[in-house]
Amino acid sequence: MTDLIKQEQRDGVLTLTIDRPDKLNALTNAMYTRLADLLFAADEDKAVSVVILTGGPNCFTSGNDLVDFLEQPPTHLDSPAFRLMRAVTHLQKPLIAAVSGAAIGIGTTLLLHCDQVLVTRNAKLRMPFVNLGLCPEFGASLLLPRLLGQARASRLLLLGESLTGSEAVAWGLANEAFDDGAQCLAAAQQIARRLLALPQESLRQSRHLMKQAGMAELQATLREENQLFIERLNSTEAKTALNALLNRSTDKNPSKGNPS
Repeated sequence: MTDLIKQEQRDGVLTLTIDRPDKLNALTNAMYTRLADLLFAADEDKAVSVVILTGGPNCFTSGNDLVDFLEQPPTHLDSPAFRLMRAVTHLQKPLIAAVSGAAIGIGTTLLLHCDQVLVTRNAKLRMPFVNLGLCPEFGASLLLPRLLGQARASRLLLLGESLTGSEAVAWGLANEAFDDGAQCLAAAQQIARRLLALPQESLRQSRHLMKQAGMAELQATLREENQLFIERLNSTEAKTALNALLNRSTDKNPSKGNPS
């Protein structure tokens, strides 16, 4: 499934595209591994200065591929999804997200680590972890309350409410909303070009300063979240909720993505 992550490198910009539209860009372990490998490689590649992450014009990602997720759940802190989290949080180069359509579960929590987040107006951001008997991941339990305040963060993380792209901009989760995916990606490319035109060492050091102050706390939160996530997967609540979701999804599409 490594061919489901497309890469294009041009003029210092690496664009990574989740390319599984028939499954709403649902992520498998192999796709997590591929994304992590590409991000780690980009950090070492002097020809790459900026990374754009997108899911194409219609969908960012519907979250985990439910069948793959239940057959190969994360069991340790170096599992593929957690390794992707490490690749993103340690990335030393600007990361821009161009988000169209659904951004479910990790599709939303990943955005908390991007330097710029551009969305379509009809994008749907949702983190239904509690609904599925699970817990927040990717540092969301730390970052969302700080960004939005406790009340708004609780609506998203505890109640699992969703936001449109326009609402995400209003709440401060995204920078700007666009009418369609093509405009969204074009804006991401324009920002990438602006970043490329800046003094690169100054840009790198400034970004490092912005992120470094909270890095130790973030990494501690990630470890705690991920360990609890593994434990929650073995709980009766999660098994009941996930199996019910699998049965519903199978009725519609045997390999439909999991909104978590």
